[in-house]
This record gives sequence, C-alpha cells and structure tokens, in this order.
Amino acid sequence: MSGYEQFVEGIKRKTGIDLALYKEAQMKRRLTSLYEKKGYKNFVDFLRAVESDRDMMNEFLDRMTINVSEFYRNGKRWEVLQNKIFPRLLQGNRRLKIWSAACSTGEEPYSLVMVLAEHLPLSQIQVMATDLDENAIAKAKRGVYPERSLAEVPPAVKAKYFEKEGEFYRVKDEIKRCVTFKKHNLLSDTYDSNHDLIVCRNVMIYFTEEAKDQIYQNFSKALKPGGVLFVGSTEQIFSPARYQFEVEDTFFYRKMQ
Repeated sequence: MSGYEQFVEGIKRKTGIDLALYKEAQMKRRLTSLYEKKGYKNFVDFLRAVESDRDMMNEFLDRMTINVSEFYRNGKRWEVLQNKIFPRLLQGNRRLKIWSAACSTGEEPYSLVMVLAEHLPLSQIQVMATDLDENAIAKAKRGVYPERSLAEVPPAVKAKYFEKEGEFYRVKDEIKRCVTFKKHNLLSDTYDSNHDLIVCRNVMIYFTEEAKDQIYQNFSKALKPGGVLFVGSTEQIFSPARYQFEVEDTFFYRKMQ
C-alpha cells in the first residue's frame, strides 16, 4: 500500500472523510505542498501529525477544502438569480427553503440573503449554509472580509449591508441573522428535503465522476419539483435529464415536475 493510500485510509478512520472520492492528482499535489512546507518527508509521517495535532488537522482540512470565495461571484449569474429564478420561485410561495452547500467562509449564503432581500423582507428569509470545514464555518459566522472579497458587490448593496472596520468589511447583523451555519459532509451525511433552491458552486470540480454522480442524485432528491440547483461556472451538467433536471438558464437546473 502506498503512503498516500495509507493516508487516505487513516483520514477516513479518523474523520469519516473519504479522500478516495476526490480527484487523486489534485489532492495529492495540494497535500504534498502542505506537508513539505511543514517539514514532513512523506504521507505516513504527515498522517501521524494530523492524527495527533488538532492544529495540523485544521490546516489539513483548510487545504483540502480550498476555501476560496467571494460575494456575488460571477456577477451576471446573480443577476439571473435575482431577475428570473427568484421571481418564479416566489410565485405563490413567500417562504423559500434555501441551502448553500459547501458554503466555505460565508460569502455565498450572505449574497443569497442580499439578493433575496430585493424581493422579501429580511424577516421572511432563512438560508441554511453548510460546510465540511469547521474553521471556514467559524470565519463565516464572524462575517468579516477583506475588500477584495467584495469586488463584485453592487455599490448600493455594499453601502446597505456592510460596515467598514479598518481595512475590512463586516456583514451587518440583520443579514447574519438570516443564515444558519452547520457542519455537513456532502459525501456521507444525509440531505434534508423539499428545497426550493440549492446552491453548490465551485466544489464539484474537486470530486471524482462517481462522487459527482452521487451528489447530483442526492441534490435532485433534496429539491422540490420545480426547485433549482445553481452550480459554478466550470460545472455544467452534461446529462441533466439523468438527474431529473432541465436547464432553466446557464448554470441553473430546474427539477422536472
């Protein structure tokens, strides 16, 4: 058994996370650069460190889950969400069930609240946001971001929902109250059902084809008929009908009735 295979087995035993479901070349490259930076010689030594040192475990999770995010990422897609998707979902339904899956450090669920607030009062908005990485969730709950994370936020939204703190911006409490964060593993935990909208962007690219297939099947089951899956700009689904999806717009998939 190779050192990497031992590492995969050890991590699964320790955390329940199955690295075999992630693309091996990408994951190996990312983790090799981390363990070399930390002074370890191979995956076996690195596994011992991760198993015994909580800080090292957190660094491993951070590196594994690639927490790169920003508000209103790919801004044109958020305009489609605001002007086309939300108006349809809100017809005869003033309480939407929304899940931001693999939400990283919170930019995405907070963006969802800000966009939906164009249609509903904040008191009627609730978003569930989940991620595998507890460090990312802790940052998300703090809601403090560097200016570069806000590059695509419309100026009026920035003025309304953020407070400047030195070099950083804090999301206002009225937006934070609309989001509930919790830990969730897309590959092993159960999915809640009856969602109107599931947003999962820029994470599927790291999974194997088998893992992607499993996740898309689960998302489909978790959506109401007519509900929408919103994916990232490199994550087009090539056989949407396989998952009972049809294209509603670029990167938006509607579950068939």
